[in-house]
Amino acid sequence: MSAALPALTAPTGRGVRVLPGVYAPQHDTHLLLRALAREAIRPGADVIDLGTGSGLLAVAAARRGANVTAVDVARRAVLTARLNALIARRRVAVHRGDLAAPVPGRTYDLVISNPPYVPSPHGPPPRRGSARAWDAGPDGRAVVDRICEAAPSLLRAGGVLLMVHSGLCGTEKTLRRLAEHGLSATVSDVAHVPFGPVVLSRMSWLHGRDLLDRRADREELVVVRAEQR
Repeated sequence: MSAALPALTAPTGRGVRVLPGVYAPQHDTHLLLRALAREAIRPGADVIDLGTGSGLLAVAAARRGANVTAVDVARRAVLTARLNALIARRRVAVHRGDLAAPVPGRTYDLVISNPPYVPSPHGPPPRRGSARAWDAGPDGRAVVDRICEAAPSLLRAGGVLLMVHSGLCGTEKTLRRLAEHGLSATVSDVAHVPFGPVVLSRMSWLHGRDLLDRRADREELVVVRAEQR
């Protein structure tokens, strides 16, 4: 490996390697991976992973024979995803950019995304730094809503969106937004996991905004599945 590359951390689950500052696969990634495993992906299907991070989901889709495009706004995430595809010996086209902007006009059989979704007291989402992977504005929906809006133009007839996020940013809002944009949306997976360090650091603020029940001792993660009618 080139000496110019940042040092890798230890492998993180399923042999994935993660560069410093890149979001490592966690509960949300693996919940979405489980949902992905249930989808009928035909060989040659076109798949896009929005906000690919480590590239774990993109590589998993490529293992199923899909033609996979992965996009992330962070340079190190792009490098990490390319590295993990290389290690897995799978072809994944990885681009740097905002959502699907690097591949305009293309449509897909499957769109997968683990976007930033944590409500933040710090105002709009950051433009740089590792917090871009989780901070998503005061209601946690800065990127989620954009994906809901973009999904209809990205999906072919019968195409599917799989997106994971926390219940903190409003599951019903997501289902309603997707329905408003003409998609048939349901919750396909739910998991209750220990609060992570970011949420723990914001407990008082989240309680004050009524985004988190004071009796809650775990965070709810959901995978929303939406299909193009």
